[in-house]
Amino acid sequence: MEIRNLGKSGLKVSAISYGNWLTHGSQVEEDAALSCVRRALDEGITTFDTADVYANTAAETVLGKALAGERREGLEIFTKVYWPTGPGAHNDHGLSRKHIMESIDASLRRLQTDHVDLYQAHRYDHETPLEETMEAFADVVHAGKAHYIGVSEWRAEEIRAAHALARELRIPLVSNQPQYNLLWRVIESEVVPTCEELGIGQVVWSPIAQGVLTGKYRVGQDHPAGSRATDEKGGDKMISRWLQDDVLQRVEKLEPLAEQAGLSMAQLAVAWVLQNPNVSSAIIGASRPEQVSDNVKAAGVRLDDDLMAAIDEAVAPVVERDPAKTTSPARREFG
Repeated sequence: MEIRNLGKSGLKVSAISYGNWLTHGSQVEEDAALSCVRRALDEGITTFDTADVYANTAAETVLGKALAGERREGLEIFTKVYWPTGPGAHNDHGLSRKHIMESIDASLRRLQTDHVDLYQAHRYDHETPLEETMEAFADVVHAGKAHYIGVSEWRAEEIRAAHALARELRIPLVSNQPQYNLLWRVIESEVVPTCEELGIGQVVWSPIAQGVLTGKYRVGQDHPAGSRATDEKGGDKMISRWLQDDVLQRVEKLEPLAEQAGLSMAQLAVAWVLQNPNVSSAIIGASRPEQVSDNVKAAGVRLDDDLMAAIDEAVAPVVERDPAKTTSPARREFG
């Protein structure tokens, strides 16, 4: 497993991290989830990402159980706060001081640990002053409940403002967690240059576009049984944007390129993401242990310039690059 620094911080993470957004506590049974974590550990993954909202807190509980007994110092455990949890009352979401302070304690209980290595703001909160949010995060760090702070899906100007406050508060804001893959490149023009300047690394989610970049979805064919596209609990609505004929036709053009590189389609997609020097880690998920073993083979792979150019040519007409697509909802949309 390749090990990288998280941004310009001293925290080292596995280049491929394991996340349980759409699996643990929802899409797969607990025994399968535990098996996937065990396989991740066996394959050298040390970085594990979750969030309190995943499966309405159940994902954190499953991950805590799966990692129980492991040497804590040998793991990097990440979680997030923002989206509604519990019954979804008016203070059960957002980045207010109240919600952050209550949420970190609840997350630590579920994860069976006294600290997380990275605590992330899962979206930007337009209804709470940024100063209040960052001061609450500072208290979390100074209390020893988190070592580092990160954000997820924040725009460049939001990241810059938070970083300035973090410097004043003497806390390390070291990461952003955006969606990033061959088809979705909205961070490249604004977020990545800003983060490179500030020393912030990307921990990216959906490197295989919810499975579309594996090549298993075909034009004119039924979706494979048990796949994410057929599972209401597994993100079928989110994946639907990738299941258009023009996208699938372009993805098919990647198959000979993967074969040329001696990689599976999934490995090619993950290796492409890791080629970006601002990417510290790519998060993979899995419903079966063999998916973990396949994806980790992308760690340390270098794609040559000709192959990178051929990949770009294959998918260019369907790539989304608009930086305005990085946005956080108004809280009224879910509260």
